[in-house]
Amino acid sequence: MNNIYNNVTFALHRQTEQLMRLQEQSTTGSRVNRPSDDPSTGYQVLTLESEKGSLENYIAALNDMSSTLETSSSVIQQITSIISQAQVDITQIASGIYNQEGRDRTAGAINDALEQLVQLANTKQNDQYLFGGSAAGSTPYVVERSNGEITSVSYQGSMESRSSTVAPGVSSNAYFVGQELFGSNQRGAPVFDGTTGVAPGSGTSSVTGDVWLTVTYDGSNYQLSIDDGATTVVVPAGGDTNLAVTDSRTGKVLYVDTAGITSAGVEHISVPGTFNAFDLLINLRDMLKNDRNLSEQQIQQIRNNSVSSLEEVQNHLVQKQVTVGSKIEFLANLKDGLEGVKANSEDQATRLQEADIAQIAIDLSRQEVLYQMSLSVAGKLMSLSLLDFIE
Repeated sequence: MNNIYNNVTFALHRQTEQLMRLQEQSTTGSRVNRPSDDPSTGYQVLTLESEKGSLENYIAALNDMSSTLETSSSVIQQITSIISQAQVDITQIASGIYNQEGRDRTAGAINDALEQLVQLANTKQNDQYLFGGSAAGSTPYVVERSNGEITSVSYQGSMESRSSTVAPGVSSNAYFVGQELFGSNQRGAPVFDGTTGVAPGSGTSSVTGDVWLTVTYDGSNYQLSIDDGATTVVVPAGGDTNLAVTDSRTGKVLYVDTAGITSAGVEHISVPGTFNAFDLLINLRDMLKNDRNLSEQQIQQIRNNSVSSLEEVQNHLVQKQVTVGSKIEFLANLKDGLEGVKANSEDQATRLQEADIAQIAIDLSRQEVLYQMSLSVAGKLMSLSLLDFIE
């Protein structure tokens, strides 16, 4: 009797579990509600869910990066507009219809543009600087002032961009190296605009953008300086075809040929292919104010050269904006691809899990009949007593 009881109880328990499992599948519409329902299928579903979670993380990273790049593109567009407006102002000045008062007004407008440019170059998003490279947590551009006006802008950011993984095996960056973005690096031969007779030397100079060469004469020797007289270099008798003049503030060197030097004065030197937006606006402002007492001819020559310099910087910014736009498009296409893979994973997981409701209804009906029959048989078996065996 004890064995009969145990067997009947075990059988009813098994049928109850099967009946509950069918009822759960009917309610949830899922054939696999826990790994134990089908270990093989459960493993595949868990793998697909893990893949789905990973893809969701990549898609979120792509959304963040695309948002950052769109902000960067907008900032570059604004900076390009500032340079374009400065080009218009200088072109008008070059027409010769402005007196010194008009030049001073234009210098004030360019100074305002410079302040705005620095502010834009230090733009932050999500508490990260857009143009500081991998050092996105620190202010990339630091200014020095004199009498309230910016006299120099120095880049303090990283020279390496910060990359992030945006898809399996794919990395991209949204934080740019500002020094590469706002300045060109296609060095050309220095151009001398003055009348001192100093010419380019044979060495490769390291100075960039606009340089002011001050030539003085003490009665016996010429002296040269490119740091406003802070340090000077004496020109040897007969001149030197490759004399190095160093800026004590930056350590940059200008090589000059002094064999044909004829007079003292201030020589404006521009180095094509090395201009950056900040120094260019600073020099334009100072040129218009004419604090160096340049001649009208020198001012006119510098204005003419400045137009091409502004165009150089503008073209460089336009190229960078096109690069940013291409990257945004690439990330958008990559996001679409990942969303497609994610949708496929979800569909595959659903197909593995979903139950055949029609078949479950048949199995459930069959199991309920079987369970009722089992209860009936169990009732008869459990009603046996010792007297039934004696009889």
